[in-house]
Amino acid sequence: MTSDQGAQASVRLLTVPEDVAGQRIDNFLLTQLKGAPRTLVYRILRKGEVRVNKGRIAPDYRLQAGDVVRVPPLRLPEPAAAAQPAPGVARDLASRVVYEDDGLLVLDKPAGLAVHGGSGVAWGVIEALRVLRPEAPFLELVHRLDRDTSGLLMIAKKRSLLRELHTHLREARMEKVYVALLAGRLKGATHRVTAALDKTSLPSGERIVRVSRDGKEAATEFRVLERIGNTTLVEARPETGRTHQIRVHAQYLGHPLVGDEKYGNDDFNKRMRPFGITRLFLHARDLRIRMGGTTKPLELHCPLEADLEAGLEQLRHAQP
Repeated sequence: MTSDQGAQASVRLLTVPEDVAGQRIDNFLLTQLKGAPRTLVYRILRKGEVRVNKGRIAPDYRLQAGDVVRVPPLRLPEPAAAAQPAPGVARDLASRVVYEDDGLLVLDKPAGLAVHGGSGVAWGVIEALRVLRPEAPFLELVHRLDRDTSGLLMIAKKRSLLRELHTHLREARMEKVYVALLAGRLKGATHRVTAALDKTSLPSGERIVRVSRDGKEAATEFRVLERIGNTTLVEARPETGRTHQIRVHAQYLGHPLVGDEKYGNDDFNKRMRPFGITRLFLHARDLRIRMGGTTKPLELHCPLEADLEAGLEQLRHAQP
């Protein structure tokens, strides 16, 4: 990105690089104008103070490589210094790279680490990666994992690849397999849950997801791997990507995930702690996707975290 003047109180001319092509002008400005309220961004767009190639554009205009964006003089507050992750966190993430090429980075995300800051969390995986790789021009999450879920997490290093992968996700052309431990003995070998899901807020302000006829379409397939005492180890294959989908669909089956503090059974979770299972038992194990133009799909595998594997072994040894 080039600019003829850097001061926010001066007119700026920004040349759009190739990896930004396809982004909407409003989102581009929100990224460039750190600290600018959305109302300000849409006002200068509406008034025609922002020009692309010397012409007025709509807020949903999609930028092309080489476009020259004129940004009017603006006086914005200095952005607050972002919270910085501890150096040890960044180093740990560096050791958890499962796959990397020119456009994609895949990590084995540890449980307990949010994927991004917000909602009371100062920083997450993406902020730590940007500290670890300050020279990287573009790093964005392709998808999300819950804070207490471990396993494969994709980060795009190019905007063009981010758009491609989002298309794969929308069209269900990306296969993801999770391993989960369910409370109770699930009967049968395979269950496909198609209950629609809806986000809602409790009186306390906490946001949760519920099964609702008015919700968004969702589908998850559960395949039994092993029954251990009064638990069932399963593969969960989400066919859609709704928030908390696997967790809520397992609850809907009557067999919530072990260690799930939001949708699970508190008494059952307490009975699992002596076996070393003290957190959500959900791990993103496998990823299969055919990248643009390639004949062989990218297939990645990430074994269970050591704490979950140790918990299973303790459960197995406790059985008569």
